[in-house]
Amino acid sequence: MNNLPKSPMIGEVRNQELLSSATSYVYKQTPAGDLLAHFFFPPDFNYEVDRRPMVIFFHGGLWDITAATQFVPHCHHFASRGMVAATVEYRTKALKDGTPEDAITDAKDAITFFKVHAASMGIDPERIVAIGASAGGNAVLSAALHPHKTEDGPSPRPCAMILFGPISDTTTKGIGNEFFANPKDGKLLSPSSHLPQKGLPPCLIFHGKSDRVVPFELSERFAKRYRRKRNRCELMEFENAGHTFFNYNSDEKNYEITLRSSDHFLVELGILEPDPLADIMH
Repeated sequence: MNNLPKSPMIGEVRNQELLSSATSYVYKQTPAGDLLAHFFFPPDFNYEVDRRPMVIFFHGGLWDITAATQFVPHCHHFASRGMVAATVEYRTKALKDGTPEDAITDAKDAITFFKVHAASMGIDPERIVAIGASAGGNAVLSAALHPHKTEDGPSPRPCAMILFGPISDTTTKGIGNEFFANPKDGKLLSPSSHLPQKGLPPCLIFHGKSDRVVPFELSERFAKRYRRKRNRCELMEFENAGHTFFNYNSDEKNYEITLRSSDHFLVELGILEPDPLADIMH
């Protein structure tokens, strides 16, 4: 970890507080400036000998805002469960005048970066989980579903995905096509355009049925197509829930349900050990 450049202090007061226990590093340099990954490490973590599973979070915001602190509560949870957790910045309209194409590229580069540097960061490159919301979910799905040339290095495909109201269809029949350079690119890059295919990572999707930003029907249709070729894709629907239903500061009950369901999903996959406190707390 010592060979990675540390970022300067974050100026915004609220982010400083939320990220006060994080260690921030530059994972990518762009012409518009550096992109940061904010790490939360498990207790007694030793990067020199550990090979821990990792979870990477990609925030939502419809490619407009930057909100790397959205998943800080989730990072604290999974770090306490023994995972290396990181919430990453990616280019958006508000951050470095980014586009959806930039966001997709940054997500792929982030996952690849962590795989390349896994040994020096105490990470198991075969157990990297990606979690994303809305546009962040689109970036995660793109990393998992888009074709990859082996000569370009490790695949950005995560070992598993957890998604919150993801934008899975950016064709003219979906959401966000108008934000791409042209309608053809929106269709070409749409995760929905790359199904069905075999051997995809297990996927868990949470979606509110009253989501007015990303219609629930998109996830319903996507999950059905994802399951073809014997891929695992679970869809949990939430009645009377909108787009931000899972956020800690939006609905504490739904936050807890989705967090525990995510934990259980990773336990089932053998990525996490069972939580000895789960039965006691619930």
